[in-house]
Amino acid sequence: MVQHCAALNRSVQVVNLDPAAEYFNYPVMADIRELIEVDDVMEDDNLRFGPNGGLVFCMEYFANNFDWLEDCLGHVEDDYILFDCPGQIELYTHLPMMKQLVEQLQQWEFRVCGVFLVDSQFMVESFKFISGVLAALSAMISLEIPQINIMTKMDLLSKKAKKEIEKYLDPDMYSVTEDSANILKSKMFKKLTKAICGLIDDYSMVRFLPYDHSDEESLNIVLQHIDFAIQYGEDLEFKEPKENEKDKSATLDEYFQDQVDE
Repeated sequence: MVQHCAALNRSVQVVNLDPAAEYFNYPVMADIRELIEVDDVMEDDNLRFGPNGGLVFCMEYFANNFDWLEDCLGHVEDDYILFDCPGQIELYTHLPMMKQLVEQLQQWEFRVCGVFLVDSQFMVESFKFISGVLAALSAMISLEIPQINIMTKMDLLSKKAKKEIEKYLDPDMYSVTEDSANILKSKMFKKLTKAICGLIDDYSMVRFLPYDHSDEESLNIVLQHIDFAIQYGEDLEFKEPKENEKDKSATLDEYFQDQVDE
């Protein structure tokens, strides 16, 4: 995404907030590892944390030292910043640190949008898809900010899998229920699955965008929806996604058809 924005002559800065990150193939304006690093926490004889405990400790320490981040952001002229966050789901569902970060950024007058990433290879079956949707909803409820849900690594799917996963981008949850019913044997779990799918369908809160880093149109669609969520550049003019819901579906259909034809 950083390279894509650079090709558009669009200035984007990146802040790394993953204390367990190992390397980047793009420059970062601030790196949490300058404040605290998971390896240092795990090697501390007094703490004796494992990888997960070490990560939580690092994020708690970060939440108590937001002044470090404020100092890093205070001199930035560019106003579009990507925060590269850890991938552990518990940070976004039942621990307070990321919620505290969102609230702090909002106090600094940032418009914040969450981008929830799910591996497309994990979403090609109905059971896995339902789990991914619930995880996305949990993060959305916890953070209380606009959220864009993305299926990543589309370029790694086979042609058959790409065609199969298309139905999960804007899903008919009752069709998912039927798919699950054919596999589930327990009546109790059939009812539970039906109730979950009905809840998701009734509120229509979760949709997914395909992300293929090798496809310019895919990158444009994702960036466009993020811009709309935060109304980026609204001081110049009101911005909407170029396509309405019908056009959006057509665009995604074209994307998948191109992938299948290749």
